[in-house]
Amino acid sequence: MNTLTFELQRPELGAWRVGNTGVEGVWHFDSGQPGRHVMVSALVHGNELCGAWAIQGLLEAGVRPAQGRLTLVLANLAAFDRFDPAHHDASRFVDEDLNRQWLPERIAAGNTQERRRAAELRPWVEQADWLLDIHSMHERGEPLLLTGLQPRNQVLARRLANPAHIVVDAGHQDGVRMRDFGRFGWPDTQAPDTASLLVECGFHGDPRSRAVAQDMCARFLAASGVLPQATVDATLPGWALPTADRQWALEVTGPVVARSAGFRFNQPFQGLECIAQAGTVIGDNDGEPVTTPYDDCVLVMPSVRQARAGVTVVRFARRRPL
Repeated sequence: MNTLTFELQRPELGAWRVGNTGVEGVWHFDSGQPGRHVMVSALVHGNELCGAWAIQGLLEAGVRPAQGRLTLVLANLAAFDRFDPAHHDASRFVDEDLNRQWLPERIAAGNTQERRRAAELRPWVEQADWLLDIHSMHERGEPLLLTGLQPRNQVLARRLANPAHIVVDAGHQDGVRMRDFGRFGWPDTQAPDTASLLVECGFHGDPRSRAVAQDMCARFLAASGVLPQATVDATLPGWALPTADRQWALEVTGPVVARSAGFRFNQPFQGLECIAQAGTVIGDNDGEPVTTPYDDCVLVMPSVRQARAGVTVVRFARRRPL
């Protein structure tokens, strides 16, 4: 496993962590005009700093909705407070992954830091119509936008026009993500007016991840209608990145789950490699060869940095134009 240099500085959130709702880290602004309730969340994992920079930037710029409502969330401040760039994976969470706790029974149990925090955030998630959840990755790689299986989210991804690679996946076996909770996980026929996206902005410590987070926020706010495009451009100068020449949908067909911490790839895969031939060996899972299941198989987010029994170490996907 390669050692990665952590170059992105930790933001000093200061008073921005207080919020204005009585819930730490939650800011809410109401235009008083009809429109969507839009939520942007960051720091679901305490070592994913790019989104915290974006939220801080929105607050410092005085962004306020012209229509509808806007909620900005710094989700796992307890984990963020433990951040150490030399051991950044250790601050991913306090007790367990916050982005696997979005089941009513887990939230109600309240027996871990992350489940208690999910209970505090739950009313805001349930009220939101559109959600952008900002994340970053264990390894260096190109940005990815995760839509889930709902066609409405793929439509929104195409409208945002960035990033180039859109992951269409069913989520995780070991719990529910915030972007799949409640109405966000419903089919289009039941929740046609909702949308939820999760963006992976690049490696945790890469300063470019901050630029990706800012670009996605600017595009999302304009697309939602809470701010006109002209206001976004004037209020957030320099946040827009060049638009992707083409977008690709990566339809995930299944994960590879580690049997132990001993899982190994046979090459230093970075992600988005397209393996031409079915049956190509890409790794070893406790003595069992791991092979690609079909021709032109794309590897999505390969990483052994968190490898242990039950953890997904790579996803297989088919690629098509979005």
